[in-house]
Amino acid sequence: MYRNTATTSSLRNRGAQLLSLTSRSSFARKPSAIAALATTVSHKRSPCSRNKQTVCHFSSTSTPRYVSAEEAALAEARGPREVIDYDVVIVGGGPAGLAAAIRLKQLAAKSDAEINVVVVEKGGEIGAHTLSGACIETGPLEELFPDWKEQGAPLNQPALEDHMKFLTEKHALPLPHPPQMNNAGNYIVSLSNVVKWLGEKAEELGVDVFPGTAASEIIYGDNDSVRGIATRDAGVDKSFKPKDTFTPGIELHGKITLFAEGCHGSLTKGLIRKLKLREEGKFQTYGLGIKELWEVDTAKHTPGKIIHTMGYPLDYQTYGGGFIYHMEDNKVSLGLVVGLDYKNPYLSPYKEFQRFKAHPFVKQLLKGGRVLSYGARALVEGGLQSIPKLFFPGGALIGDTAGFMNVPKIKGTHNAMQSGILAADSAFKAIVTEGKGDAEDAPPIVLSEYEEAFKSSQIYKELYEVRNMRPSFHTSLGIWGGIAWSGLDSMVLKGRVPFTFQHKNPDHSMTEPASMHKPIDYPKPDGEITFDILTSVSRTGTNHAENQPVHLCLADSSVQTTTNLPVFAGPEQRFCPAGVYEYVDDEANPGHKRFQINSQNCIHCKTCDIKDPSQNINWTVPEGGDGPQYVDT
Repeated sequence: MYRNTATTSSLRNRGAQLLSLTSRSSFARKPSAIAALATTVSHKRSPCSRNKQTVCHFSSTSTPRYVSAEEAALAEARGPREVIDYDVVIVGGGPAGLAAAIRLKQLAAKSDAEINVVVVEKGGEIGAHTLSGACIETGPLEELFPDWKEQGAPLNQPALEDHMKFLTEKHALPLPHPPQMNNAGNYIVSLSNVVKWLGEKAEELGVDVFPGTAASEIIYGDNDSVRGIATRDAGVDKSFKPKDTFTPGIELHGKITLFAEGCHGSLTKGLIRKLKLREEGKFQTYGLGIKELWEVDTAKHTPGKIIHTMGYPLDYQTYGGGFIYHMEDNKVSLGLVVGLDYKNPYLSPYKEFQRFKAHPFVKQLLKGGRVLSYGARALVEGGLQSIPKLFFPGGALIGDTAGFMNVPKIKGTHNAMQSGILAADSAFKAIVTEGKGDAEDAPPIVLSEYEEAFKSSQIYKELYEVRNMRPSFHTSLGIWGGIAWSGLDSMVLKGRVPFTFQHKNPDHSMTEPASMHKPIDYPKPDGEITFDILTSVSRTGTNHAENQPVHLCLADSSVQTTTNLPVFAGPEQRFCPAGVYEYVDDEANPGHKRFQINSQNCIHCKTCDIKDPSQNINWTVPEGGDGPQYVDT
């Protein structure tokens, strides 16, 4: 089917005009606008500014969206939103979303057809919220751009050496290197820079790319089919009252909506529950990755060297490990991933990362260097058995939103991009080749072919082969049992067993009462290798507009102080890698504590939504463009 180019061009222009009202995308491209913005935000917060928490209520639907009375009043006063129609709406401007958008436009150009595609991204710029190790496989990139080198893709450092170490408190012992972790032919990259480049390529192909645009709501049609999304209202104060700068959000409707929000997406988590996309008793499990980028002494730098570690600083019951990637230009990317199914509520992933850096093996590399940036994000670790149904009437899940990370490889970017390509192929066939969705009364498009393509793909093959490795660490033998099974499975069995281990419980329920554990005595930061948490947050570029609704909502304002503090010793103040949550003296109630949310510090890692043992915290999107501004991460 062919499109009227003049009509679709006009549509794109109208969409751009409307979205620019709620988006900060122009700030990323126009120096004069940046200067103007700097003037308007010069009053903004320090890393430790405080916010009173927002108390929200569960809606009566099965989707876990929280709606306060004030928010409901704002929606009623605002009235119907303006609607813009696209063929395909993509939520999330990461590797999966951009790969899907690029593929759709490439297919259209090849067929001399027209398909309208929009990508909305909550980060102030494409790549601003992207954080990864990262060492990536190039297969899907080559599928999209066979000449990516000639086109200047920022993949500059080939992976040249692989090492595996088991850390004790003082030593680093060599381990056999698992074949799945072989990085020959891969590249050590800044994934945020790769994503920026993909965003530029998408725009060159005619994709409407709108950073600084937060998708805050799913628009449902008949029988819970997905019609699209709504962007968040801008210019709303903490009490949900319109400010002078108030601009209502708009609805973006699509024949197909692809959700590419990344790990534990704020919309996707509700969509999965509402449409029952995951089988009863099946869970996703997560890790928290904490990372720094350093510039080190030239004499200590070995471009292309990759080191993975197990053991110290984590105990034998806690899954996780470290990584050290030598990039170009004397830069080293290093970090620690901690499985969020850990039991001890006194454990602090951030402080464990500081202990990792202080290990003699790591410290000698960093000594004399300087830290350039910091960041953290949750990772999907459940593997094949945690992947939900991928399609539903009106759309599909792609990338980390679905959970395609290969945990033994510690890689997910290639699978995320490949899933975007597969979904784009299916969507293009339905919309353009078969002409579905054109009639006003047309039924919603169902991308069942996408899931079929996934099950025949390399993604499925590699995830099936390693499906039992991550859950093998749940045994009573802890890390030792996991290492033993993983070695056997990776080198001999290669997944060819007639059973699949399951994740027995969600991560939040794995947290044990504080009475079962002893507090952990973490050393004080030295300011040279290890740092306090607010110093690290200052390196993320995080910013949130003042006087807006707090995006971290509590279903019940009393749960943290009546349950989490007395039973679990207030784990929020330890599992958050940005100092967002505190228990402070309650001036109005002497001798008691109150729960405080410093939402300005939030770096959008989603850990609180995942690990809160009471599941009382709901992470929602702030105004578009807010959050971290990662550079070279």
